[in-house]
Order: sequence, then C-alpha cells, then structure tokens
Amino acid sequence: MIGEAAAWLQATALAQTLRASAWLYPLVNLTHLLGIALLFGAIAALDLRLLGLWRGVPLEALARPLVPVAGAGLGLALATGPLLLTVQAVDYAANPLLYAKFAAIGVGLVNIALLHRRAAWRAEAAGPRLRAAGLVSLASWLGAIAAGRLIAYW
Repeated sequence: MIGEAAAWLQATALAQTLRASAWLYPLVNLTHLLGIALLFGAIAALDLRLLGLWRGVPLEALARPLVPVAGAGLGLALATGPLLLTVQAVDYAANPLLYAKFAAIGVGLVNIALLHRRAAWRAEAAGPRLRAAGLVSLASWLGAIAAGRLIAYW
C-alpha cells in the first residue's frame, strides 16, 4: 500500500515538474535547508539554555525572539519536505531512514507540545524536567537531521 501511494505521488504533475526543472527543485531544497537551519539554530540555543548554559540570560528573554524563529523554520521545513519527497517517493518509501526521520520529527513535535503546555516553562529555572526536555529536543532534532542527510547514502 505504501509503495502504491509512493508510485502515485512520484507520478504526479508536481513531482514531474520538480524533476524537470533545473531551478525549482534546487530552490525547494535550499528553502528546506533554510527552514532546518532556522529551526535547529533557534531550538539548539533554547535547549542549551534549558540544560543550564547561559544561566545569566533569562529563559523568557531568550525564548521571546527564538520561538518565532523556530516556528518559521519548522513551517518552511514542513512545507518543503513533502515536495522533496515527491521527486523520489518510491525510493524514499523503501528507505528505513525516512521512517527514522519521521519518528524523530514526531518526538520533537510532541516534546515541543508538552513543553509549551507548561505555562511557566519560560520563567522556570533549568530544573530536571526542563533539562530532560532539552535533551530530548536536541536528540530528536539532531536525529531527524542526521537521518534526513543519510537517506541520500542508503
């Protein structure tokens, strides 16, 4: 069933257009990388603060500019990732690293949701729960990035 869906996706006009264009696919790929860079750059700084670095910088002061940057990066990555997938959907569907990437993204998103449910997360000191959230976040996003890059070599 996944193979059939992947074959259909890969045969769509959108996938064919992306494959045929000398500039469109690279532009989408660069936009995806920009999204990843914004997302991980902002999240890494926040996670390191949750882990106890830069204790002199209030978490609220750091989060105020970085959360929207991370959100914009996530939006770009989520908007462009499926476009990239269409180009070689059949090959990607057979690659276990794609599913590892999806799982890592899922863990990262659940971690964000749980962290933001705590209304006072920005004002709290780097307690054990926040340190754990920072570790899970760093590991999940690094895992997603690593799996995504390694897909090309599998």
